[in-house]
Amino acid sequence: MRKINIAIDGPSGVGKSSISNRLAEHNHMTHLDTGAMYRCVALAIRQNDVALDDEMALQQLLDTIRISFDGPVVYLNGNDVTEAIKVNEISNFTSKIATIPMVRERMVALQQKATEPKNFIVDGRDIGTTVLPDAEVKIFLSASPKARAERRYNEYVEKGIESDYETIYQDIVARDYQDTHRKVSPLRKADDAIEVDTSDLTIDEVEEVVQDIIDKAL
Repeated sequence: MRKINIAIDGPSGVGKSSISNRLAEHNHMTHLDTGAMYRCVALAIRQNDVALDDEMALQQLLDTIRISFDGPVVYLNGNDVTEAIKVNEISNFTSKIATIPMVRERMVALQQKATEPKNFIVDGRDIGTTVLPDAEVKIFLSASPKARAERRYNEYVEKGIESDYETIYQDIVARDYQDTHRKVSPLRKADDAIEVDTSDLTIDEVEEVVQDIIDKAL
């Protein structure tokens, strides 16, 4: 089977990471979760109390930060931060720091270098448009804010995390606005991407639809 790169884009809470993990395992590919990379930067900024207007301190943090993956486990400077980067506070802050050109340039460079050998499934918000504009397969996952809020709320309930549906819904709406209106690499569907609306689909059904698109490309 020829080696290809697959770009999966879409808004917050649409299930990009979960689908990418499944597809990577099924196709013997490597999943690069770019959203987790940005969340790690957001967490590191919070932990080190770096002011966003302190360019020197921010650049130093970006130059020394270490992000790695072991399957679904995410490590920041050697520490497991898989759950820490998923809390709402970090999620909302991530959208803010993702608008900083210095941050995006560093992350995009790391992502492009990592995926040069091909055989990667990369998910995020600007993969098909900016990070991997030449990806052999481009998917844009979409879903209504209501459907995404319900999924996230149910996920939190299952994990025993205290949450409020209305707060989650409003956060998703706000995040969508931030992501689609930012000046640097805004969230948008690449012209050659195939859109899959997941609002009324189970995760198994989404995987089946996207796998069919991949099979046709191979």
